[in-house]
Amino acid sequence: MALDTASITPIRLTPGAAPSPVSFDITLRDGSREHVTGADAYQQEQSMTTFFRTEGRRGIDCWSVRMASFRTDQILAIRRCQIGSDPAGVT
Repeated sequence: MALDTASITPIRLTPGAAPSPVSFDITLRDGSREHVTGADAYQQEQSMTTFFRTEGRRGIDCWSVRMASFRTDQILAIRRCQIGSDPAGVT
């Protein structure tokens, strides 16, 4: 039996509003600070906390790009920042 492709209607996805560009400011146990630009989500993966670029998808999935990883036990604080703002919080 042949598939009648003339009756198939393609689904067009209309992208929503572009997500606000964000970055993360990470304070480590030794007092140093790291700034991860381009990531918009993070999650713990065993002993590491990994920062991802999801390209506006609602969650981290197999298409997400790993941007940076840090040992979870070395992280004191994670701050989400708008890109273009001062990581210290002064805009």
